[in-house]
Amino acid sequence: MDFKKTNAPTNTITRDMNSLSAEVGNVYETVEIIGKRANQISVEMKNELEKKLQEFASYNDNLEEVFENREQIEISRFYEKLPKPSLIAIQEFIDHKIYYRNPTAELKKQ
Repeated sequence: MDFKKTNAPTNTITRDMNSLSAEVGNVYETVEIIGKRANQISVEMKNELEKKLQEFASYNDNLEEVFENREQIEISRFYEKLPKPSLIAIQEFIDHKIYYRNPTAELKKQ
């Protein structure tokens, strides 16, 4: 996923959960869907950040060679400025970019 192109806000916005849950029909299911997607996004972001920072890893234990790595700091700052995973998940839910289904509800209909 490309986190750089998301139109999610970087600050928290108060939202009406009743209007968000209108499509699903249940506030708790809506929160669960958004929460699960936020966890997925968080794992993706963490893996991507670790992969980028791995390039700058130092494997020697010499304390005299400790130095400030500008590229590593810039990468970390970039990821700190990104919207939080929960805000990205809410925006994806609003934009209908999340696919979800409830298998127990589908079994009850049959």
